[in-house]
Amino acid sequence: MPKTSDTKQRILDAARDLFATQGVQRTSLQDIADRLGITKPALYYHFPSRDDLVRSIIQPLLDDGEKFLLDVEARGDLPVRELIEGFFDFNYRHRAPVIMLLAEMPTLADLGLIDRVLGWRKRLTDLICGPEPTLEQAARAVLALGGLQDVCMQFPDAPVEDLRAAAVAGALDALGR
Repeated sequence: MPKTSDTKQRILDAARDLFATQGVQRTSLQDIADRLGITKPALYYHFPSRDDLVRSIIQPLLDDGEKFLLDVEARGDLPVRELIEGFFDFNYRHRAPVIMLLAEMPTLADLGLIDRVLGWRKRLTDLICGPEPTLEQAARAVLALGGLQDVCMQFPDAPVEDLRAAAVAGALDALGR
């Protein structure tokens, strides 16, 4: 993976911070340039548009999510507890972009990113419940997976091991396991 330039990384960090506090739609590229003390053309050199900048922030989440899913799908025999633990770990690692996804659903839907993330839930549900789950099984999987994501965001100051144990137990309860 190529190393990100210092300026490009500074832009990503500033954009992440501004997007989190102001929202994607209310943050202009000029706001980001002003925060960094650079010109807008310097920012455009690294990111031709706000959409490119948003995609660059979300891409590590998407890449890691796809890798996680391909790994668990390849195993096929992964115990549900391990899948749930892995999904917690993934979400905990990517709390900031997941929060951005949730806060900016319309913007990210326009970029085609929401459909991809929702597709992950379907794939995980298939792994947990099989390819043709009943409505009850599918509803339980949505509660378990969505609840697990929510817990990662709702309790940022909780000790991670305690949070992981509570979230995994709750998700397994939601699944009826």
